[in-house]
Amino acid sequence: MGRVADLAGLLAAVGDDGTDVVQAIAALVDWVRPRDADDPAPAIERVEALTAALESDAPLRDAACRRVQAWLASLEQVSLYTEVGIFSTRGFFAELRVRLYERVLPAPPDRTRLKDCLTLVFSRRSDARWVMAVPDETWLRLLAALHFFAWQDRACVQRARDAVLEALERLSLWFAAEGIEPELMRVDPRIARHDSPFIAQQRELAAFLERYAAWVHDRSLAYHDDRHAQVLLAQCAEQVRQLRAVALKRGTSLRLTYLLERLEQTLERIERLLRLIDPADASARQRAAVALYKEMIAGLAERHSLSRLWRDNVQLLSRRVAESASRTGEHYVTQTVAEYFEMLGSAAGAGLVVALMALAKLYIVAFDLAPLPETLLVCLNYGLGFVLIHLLHFTVATKQPAMTAATIAAAIEESERGRANLDKLAALLIQVGRSQFIAVVGNVLVALPVALAFGLAWQHAFGTPLLGEEKSQALYHELRPLAGLALLHAAIAGVWLFVAGLIAGYFDNRCHYVDLPGRVRAHPRLERLLGEVARERIAAYLETNYGALAGNFFFGVLLGATAFVGLLVGLPLDIRHVAFSSSNLGYSAASLPPTWGDAATYFAYVVLIAAVNLWVSFGLALYVALQARRARIASTRRLLAAYFGRLRSRPLEFLFPPASGHEAKP
Repeated sequence: MGRVADLAGLLAAVGDDGTDVVQAIAALVDWVRPRDADDPAPAIERVEALTAALESDAPLRDAACRRVQAWLASLEQVSLYTEVGIFSTRGFFAELRVRLYERVLPAPPDRTRLKDCLTLVFSRRSDARWVMAVPDETWLRLLAALHFFAWQDRACVQRARDAVLEALERLSLWFAAEGIEPELMRVDPRIARHDSPFIAQQRELAAFLERYAAWVHDRSLAYHDDRHAQVLLAQCAEQVRQLRAVALKRGTSLRLTYLLERLEQTLERIERLLRLIDPADASARQRAAVALYKEMIAGLAERHSLSRLWRDNVQLLSRRVAESASRTGEHYVTQTVAEYFEMLGSAAGAGLVVALMALAKLYIVAFDLAPLPETLLVCLNYGLGFVLIHLLHFTVATKQPAMTAATIAAAIEESERGRANLDKLAALLIQVGRSQFIAVVGNVLVALPVALAFGLAWQHAFGTPLLGEEKSQALYHELRPLAGLALLHAAIAGVWLFVAGLIAGYFDNRCHYVDLPGRVRAHPRLERLLGEVARERIAAYLETNYGALAGNFFFGVLLGATAFVGLLVGLPLDIRHVAFSSSNLGYSAASLPPTWGDAATYFAYVVLIAAVNLWVSFGLALYVALQARRARIASTRRLLAAYFGRLRSRPLEFLFPPASGHEAKP
């Protein structure tokens, strides 16, 4: 009874001319608001209770409706439809500055604007979650109880209709102007043609709005529907999709990402507002009103969110990185016996180079230089060494996860669209695991014996160990998971592996964005120095390898600089990479031989380092790839069931490919 009495009092306050209508509605929303925004059940119950109260008390309902109608008729509404939920025209960095300022010193709300009044009513950022979770049917029943769709107050109805028409006109003009931005014409010069759908939709929509306004004021006139405008809007949507696809190939930027997202948002808002004024289908019009209401509340909740702005704007850039990594990742997945042993040979070659890099690093440290020059030399050793590995087409096992994660994310996205099934996705996971296993084997089982053999050869040739006892003990200690912080340092290396994948994607995107191959082909000085064939070969190589070269070099720099950064900040920061750790184990074992038990223990530590390297980089890369594609694993349980079911039926495939040939790809 107490809750019903409270509700009656709240409704009475809404209809009372002596109260502040905004505060009265805010109090009513506060009554509906659940304690946990992620549990909409209480909100649904209270909205239904509100509906029942309105239906059972006609005087209370009529007073509230009269007051709300008069209030709505007095408010400016256009900015709500043209600004909320749509990126501003300011651009990303200007918008970022505005949001920062608003977070620190927000502007006072303007009570003459519906947008600001809704901000006062739905004052919590979490409101969007429960409002969106309440079913449309529940909101529709509430609006029906308010006689919302049958209001006869001409001032209220006309004010809302005029606001929608003006919003449509503004949005159409903005869409047409932004549709011929130079940044878009760089991506696809064809949009500069005179028959661009961006321009055509504005002309058609302007004509439709003019005819619609005339029909509203004189119902004796013939009504002209918006079917032709809808056709042009569909063409605009297809053009935006094509621009996104072309941007992935020709390179994108934050400016282009922001512009494409704004175009898409503007187009969606135009289509929703058109449904809102369509007189042909009352049911569709009512559902459009509820959908728009939810969209407005969600947009208001995120209006000053820095994280949402950043997340929305980097999504296409992340997609570009993920697409590049996915194409590269396909080369890291073995399906046949031939590919399997080719991967083993490629990883063995990398193991040999890494053993030499580890030796060079030991010599650099032995010079006992000052920290900065020593760090520069270590960075160059690592960076150039990884570049050499790439040039020789060798494979470092820990570079695989960042690439193969994108391939798995692409398969998950396809499975969500119905183009792949869980069995094939499980097969891909097994292929990826098997490929990474053999790459680790190739790296470790070459790097370790080569280092051991070199250390023994050195002692045989010169009569002294390659490393002193103190240095050997230090290398052994570095492998200890806890005492030597090996697992922490392996996780740091895993993060750098992930970051290196992002760097590779960035430079790959940059290569296409500035058309680096075209610049090389047409460079005037190169034309004098090199022939056309040589320039073409350089350009073609950069087109496919520029990002990989940059990613490998900067990965080495990140590995080499970590300890120096730790020294500067006073933290025990360092890296443990499986290939280098196995090499160091070989050099220390040659100089200070361990017992068989200790040797097995240290080898187990190397395996642990490999696992941490792989899973940290793979987890981060898969998360970003899924976010970039807006994909998710719909049923982890079913996927795991398919994975282990395949392992039970074909256990050898976990470590060795079938001899029958290619497995089915998702």
